[in-house]
Amino acid sequence: MPAHRKSWRAPQWAAYLAAQQLPVMPRSKLLLTALEAEKGDDLSANDLAHLANGDPFLCLCLLREAENRRSTRLGRETTTPRNAAMQLGIQGFRELLSASPDTDEANIGLVHCEVHAAWAGQLAATWSSARADVSPDEVLMAALLAEIGELLLWHFAPELPQAALDALARGAAHRTAEAQELACGFKFKDLTLKCVEIWKLPAILVQLIRGTDTIRANIARLCIDTTRHLIASPANPALPDDLAGAKRLIPNASFEWLASGLPGLPEEMRGELVEKAGLAFQRQT
Repeated sequence: MPAHRKSWRAPQWAAYLAAQQLPVMPRSKLLLTALEAEKGDDLSANDLAHLANGDPFLCLCLLREAENRRSTRLGRETTTPRNAAMQLGIQGFRELLSASPDTDEANIGLVHCEVHAAWAGQLAATWSSARADVSPDEVLMAALLAEIGELLLWHFAPELPQAALDALARGAAHRTAEAQELACGFKFKDLTLKCVEIWKLPAILVQLIRGTDTIRANIARLCIDTTRHLIASPANPALPDDLAGAKRLIPNASFEWLASGLPGLPEEMRGELVEKAGLAFQRQT
């Protein structure tokens, strides 16, 4: 890293990162090729959106490109990959994906962070679908893009997030945000917020990523925390409290249904988690 960047804080890094060409996950290009071979002329915007929902970098690329092309006369902002894919068209989607550089799949930190984002988005889409007053696609986007600042650092300046992980591992800090401030001088969440402001992402997504106190924002935030706990360990003692929190936000959902949406949770562990979640809910009410 150049010496002058070592003193940068969130505003300087946001300005730098926002000016770079965004990468995509290499698998997204392979998946598009497979989809085209399978569906041919039947390929739809829904197919493209489903592909993009598993790649936070690609989702960000789509939202930015769609907003760049959108006429201000249209009024409505583009808040989901499906809408973005409809605006760009299949050829525009293909060209955008093809022109984007690949991330490095040998970068373990980036892959770990990307898996967390993808799982959080997947869980957010599932859980938020149980509330008629919530747009699952927008909650998915908020969860998927909530850590885009850290993801971009893993791609463009991996020594920074690695330094934060090292500080946490050696006990110099006890919480992730504290380790980030200690090692890098800023929280990665602040970097994300600075970036989305520079990119002028739709206001509703900015509000959800910021964590404005609404049902949608609270579901997105809970999904981010829950998947972080799940990735750490399917037996993580925080998971019953996470499900209890989900039950309060989605009262009509059963613990069984909430647990069934957890990505990567072994089937044999579901019953015990449901039982513990019920006890946690009782303690909290």
